[in-house]
Amino acid sequence: MRADRTPPPGLRTGRVGRPGGVLALRLSLGARPAVQVRRLLVAGASAGTGFLLLSALGHALSHPDPAASVLRLAWCTAPLAATVYLAVAVARADPATRPRPGLSAVGLGPVRLMAISAATTAVSCLLGSALALLVFLQVRGDLTGMSLGGGAQEFLAAGRPLPLPAALTLLALVPLSASGAVAVTLRPREPVKGAGRAARAYGRFGAYRRTPVRESFGAYGRFGRQLGAAARGRRTAAEAPAQEQDGAPAGAAGDAGAEAVDGSPAVVPPPVPTAAPSGLPWGVAVLAVGLAVEALTSRTGSADGPAAFLGLALTSLGLALVGPGLTHLCGRLLQAVRPGALRLLAGRVLMTEATRIGRPLGVVCAVVSAAYTMASLHDPDDPSAGPLVVLGVLLVAGCTVATLLTAAVEAKQAHADTTASLRRLGAPAGTLRRAASLRAGALLALFGPLTVAVAELSAWPLGG
Repeated sequence: MRADRTPPPGLRTGRVGRPGGVLALRLSLGARPAVQVRRLLVAGASAGTGFLLLSALGHALSHPDPAASVLRLAWCTAPLAATVYLAVAVARADPATRPRPGLSAVGLGPVRLMAISAATTAVSCLLGSALALLVFLQVRGDLTGMSLGGGAQEFLAAGRPLPLPAALTLLALVPLSASGAVAVTLRPREPVKGAGRAARAYGRFGAYRRTPVRESFGAYGRFGRQLGAAARGRRTAAEAPAQEQDGAPAGAAGDAGAEAVDGSPAVVPPPVPTAAPSGLPWGVAVLAVGLAVEALTSRTGSADGPAAFLGLALTSLGLALVGPGLTHLCGRLLQAVRPGALRLLAGRVLMTEATRIGRPLGVVCAVVSAAYTMASLHDPDDPSAGPLVVLGVLLVAGCTVATLLTAAVEAKQAHADTTASLRRLGAPAGTLRRAASLRAGALLALFGPLTVAVAELSAWPLGG
């Protein structure tokens, strides 16, 4: 009779704990200081946006005009979009939540890592929203009994009770929008069926394949080599001993083409991106339409109407769309007219990272152009330019610049292996730094005058 083996009290008899949950927590909390600083930037941007939303609520409580309150709330969409854009960039640049080999075995696959990124973004934004609520209650006097005076009473509504459901609803916009955008951006993508055939890689004379595999001389004459992988899979078991009698095991003929003459595996260089991003023509068209709308509004005398703001929005959208295409063009220009190693390295990196760097750079140019246009049209004696306007402008500008810097960090992480290979080959560190400086100078030389020109063209018809 078997003895009753009762497990000790401290031993769990059910299923074991999930190591993926503890590892996910360690990946989120044990990040590098630079990653934590970027998360704090997201929390600060969320706090600023939440304070602007609560200020719009306070303005609606103290003013009976619903149209003015709706317009003030609509102006908060720009800081909200900038905060979400920064949160997505920070989540993409986080190295701890990227799929790596071995994590799927403990339950941290691509979907789980995407959920971790979305949850981390939501926590950062919730921290900022809570800080915004505390600051708003502090300046209202609900915590200490002392509220700000003067023009601050216009948006604080200090003498009125604050509706808590409405305030929580507005504060939940930033965490929900940011986490949803991160989940959509980092979702696992399956390869699209029928997306296009691979380019032909030409090897020896008169032969082509769909895969970039180098073939040694005489490989075509081997039995079944020209039929491809499908024919080799249909071979019978009787053909394998025949190949083994020739001195080569079964399947060696299929892999012989991937070796060079000396027996070492053939190294195929990675393809260089030559196709420009497709958004350049659309961006130029939208930019031209925006400038035309602004010119039309100046002739009709409605420079302060909604048509003028529509033209300004189209102009900003056009600048944001042409960013990747102009970055790719800048990389091509750097490699023109007998380039050296420095210009080749700088130009290839710009062409490769045209979308990753060009999109936030175009957004920065759009924000600078719109801010310059609005500042040139603003009357200094207008009392509407209060601290909330300054806070909104600083928030949008800071988020866009931080997004651009985060994209640069992400691009540096993506090229870490290439940089390490160049250092192993003997490339001096000064050459890599000069290549980075050359890229930054080329982008500044191209986008700087373009931004100033678009800003002047936008402000001239509206100001006239």
